[in-house]
Amino acid sequence: MLIETLKSLFNRDLNKLKEEIEAYQTESQLWVIDKNISNSAGNLCLHLIGNLNTYIGAELGKTGYIRDRPLEFSAKDVLRDHLISKIDETIAVVNKTLDSLTETDLETVYPQNVLEKEMTTSFFLVHLSTHLAYHLGQINYHRRLVV
Repeated sequence: MLIETLKSLFNRDLNKLKEEIEAYQTESQLWVIDKNISNSAGNLCLHLIGNLNTYIGAELGKTGYIRDRPLEFSAKDVLRDHLISKIDETIAVVNKTLDSLTETDLETVYPQNVLEKEMTTSFFLVHLSTHLAYHLGQINYHRRLVV
């Protein structure tokens, strides 16, 4: 049951991420930062794509994805269409991986020590969902500030 709940939340929020990225009036607005805003919407989007492809895709789904976390925050002027395409690919990876998990898998210890403590896979997947929602809210706020 948790797997279906997680799939529903990840799909909802990743599709909302696409809507937010598409809602910027210009592509350049995706990359705006200010003295009080250190991460642009484009960089937060890249970060979410990297995060989910690393911890769900590569670790649980064995996709072979290799993360370049510094690039998630340093890349600029990535085309909106590319971001949307990468979000769509991430949705597919998340769904395929979650579909491959069992309830027993969820109760095993997550293979990496990401949060500086041992945790179950279910705990970490819930964390990843809330991490996505947190940054999605930041992107929504950013969009309304720069428009």
